[in-house]
Amino acid sequence: MAMAMHCHHALSYCLVASTATVLLSFFHVPLATAQPLPWQLCNDTAGNYTENSAYQTNIRSLATALPENASSSPAHFATGAAGTPPDVVYALALCRGDTNASSCASCVATAFQNAQQLCALQKGATMYGDPCILRYADWNFLANTTDNRGLYVAWSYDNVSSAAASAFDAASGRLVNATADYAATDSVRRFGTGEEEFDETYPKIYSLAQCTPDMTATDCRTCLGKIIRRITPTYFTGKHGGRVFGVRCNFRFETSSFFSGRPLLQLSGPPVPPPVNMTPPVNGQGTTGHRTGWVLAIALPLAAAILALTVTWFCFWSRKTQARQPSATPYSTNPDGINSIDSLLLDLSTLRAATDNFAGSNKLGEGGFGAVYKGVLSEGQEIAVKRLSLGSRQGVEELKTELVLVAKLQHKNLVRLIGVCLEEHEKLIVYEYMPNRSLDTILFDSQKSKEMDWGKRFKIIKGVARGLQYLHEESQLKIVHRDLKPSNVLLDFDYNPKISDFGLAKLFDWDQSQGVTSHIAGTYGYMAPEYAMRGKYSVKSDVYSLGVLIIEIVTGKKNSSFADSEQSVDLLNLVWEHWTTGTIEELLDPFLSRRAPQDQMLKLVNVGLMCVQDRPEDRPMMSSVNVMLSSDTVSLQAPSRPTFCIQEVEDVADVYSDAYPRVFQSTRNSKATMSPNEASLTELEPR
Repeated sequence: MAMAMHCHHALSYCLVASTATVLLSFFHVPLATAQPLPWQLCNDTAGNYTENSAYQTNIRSLATALPENASSSPAHFATGAAGTPPDVVYALALCRGDTNASSCASCVATAFQNAQQLCALQKGATMYGDPCILRYADWNFLANTTDNRGLYVAWSYDNVSSAAASAFDAASGRLVNATADYAATDSVRRFGTGEEEFDETYPKIYSLAQCTPDMTATDCRTCLGKIIRRITPTYFTGKHGGRVFGVRCNFRFETSSFFSGRPLLQLSGPPVPPPVNMTPPVNGQGTTGHRTGWVLAIALPLAAAILALTVTWFCFWSRKTQARQPSATPYSTNPDGINSIDSLLLDLSTLRAATDNFAGSNKLGEGGFGAVYKGVLSEGQEIAVKRLSLGSRQGVEELKTELVLVAKLQHKNLVRLIGVCLEEHEKLIVYEYMPNRSLDTILFDSQKSKEMDWGKRFKIIKGVARGLQYLHEESQLKIVHRDLKPSNVLLDFDYNPKISDFGLAKLFDWDQSQGVTSHIAGTYGYMAPEYAMRGKYSVKSDVYSLGVLIIEIVTGKKNSSFADSEQSVDLLNLVWEHWTTGTIEELLDPFLSRRAPQDQMLKLVNVGLMCVQDRPEDRPMMSSVNVMLSSDTVSLQAPSRPTFCIQEVEDVADVYSDAYPRVFQSTRNSKATMSPNEASLTELEPR
């Protein structure tokens, strides 16, 4: 499928990739054909202008004014507009904070020339280069200082050795976040550079972060935090270099110095011992060099084929299972001890009647995989029907996992599966109905949260903790949930919590301590750092998610959208700051602070902070958490600071729907140019 890859707004047909499953393929760019910066995004859909037109005259006017304006600005930044509608042109130029005035002016002037050559006669263009960024367009993108759409992402082809990768990712992540925070606090330039000592192979790691200086400190921190959290776990894990270009904010890290002058920020820490038994160099190339190769990611539009296979599989499975005689027992069991779903099959006609043919008035909510409807069976039983959309990214394996696991698990704090329907291309999962819906619909609602008194909140925390202990330590199966969050905690009529949505759950052997995956799925803000950064998950990953949940319940604040402090970019670090200064009461939910025992609330904060410690081994097991929650005599350990926090800015931020950029750069159908050993990935979204 050919796609116009250089447009960054008004792209209706490019977004088709976001409605179906997309597979990623990685290949190397031949060094002989790779081209240097700049990289460009040309807006093919905004229309063209003609030679010697008023629009071209306005571009040339800005090309004369902006280089001087940017170079003479203390922040090396300039915006402008020229002309009147319909020929008005808006433009922005930003030079790196470590460049000088002459280099800045030269770069911006060259960017205008390149844009008019590489994006010839197109009304919109964005140029990413060293050391400047330029964008012009026929619409006023200057009005929204936080709009960072249209990204280029590139990363080092060379990997850090497997023995050192974990420590390197932690160190580079710490440095990048610290540099971003430094840039946000620079009120003049919104610019920061940093370095950190590492090991003998890579003596130092260097980083850079920058926002446009017309952004506030909070907006800059949010913009950088979003691209760091969104891109780093997916593309930069195990890599010794990476960069993200955005018009409003950008960052970069390398193992060799790439900026001018001394770093503005220096992090120090204990040296990491060199790894042992390293794989010998290949083809005579040692591991100590800092050559940065880059790999290009493209999207293969196989959605139609995947959906066709999925539908065929379900049709075959449905006919096969309906032909079987239902078991007399509640659940039939396979030889391996895992339940089958034969006895759980329900008729589509029954569910249509129960939900009034999935009427909008019966819709309880909608998530990344589809909508949920309330229904009433003929015998009067209330049910919740999860209707997976045809384009849902919950694949066959996730659906099978959810059905098998939930059918097997029986606990008062786990949602009960009633049945499943696989007819006429429908994929329907039926659960017991929870009158108070999910925790997030009440906890984060300013009015409904008043219903959540101290007793109810404490009951919810203890119930979720007991449910997790059952999954980790008491059930016939050892299970890691991987997606614990308020929207996956359902509440019955008496506010008893039930953990739901096992589509991402992983089954462990009893002697298994952790798993590793390259497909990181879940929800930012509740992911443990070792999972988000390196794909490592264990029961301690769920403990981390519980810690975030506890802190949200006690404070009444949402971790994924909390950014109102000049000192912290997330709720966890802000709670830590108040915890260490003895002012934690200022962050507790005001509704609770006057009605709840202070010692109990402080204990919950302590337990929550213990659960979100960076190292998995420092977090308690769920059995220990339940002892701490139920006893007033157990002494609690002092937690360490949660230094590496990952969160998403949007209200709904499932990784399935938001972790991967929607459209990827293709070298075959684009005019993109790349530097030696570098490849790019472009994110295109409508304005």
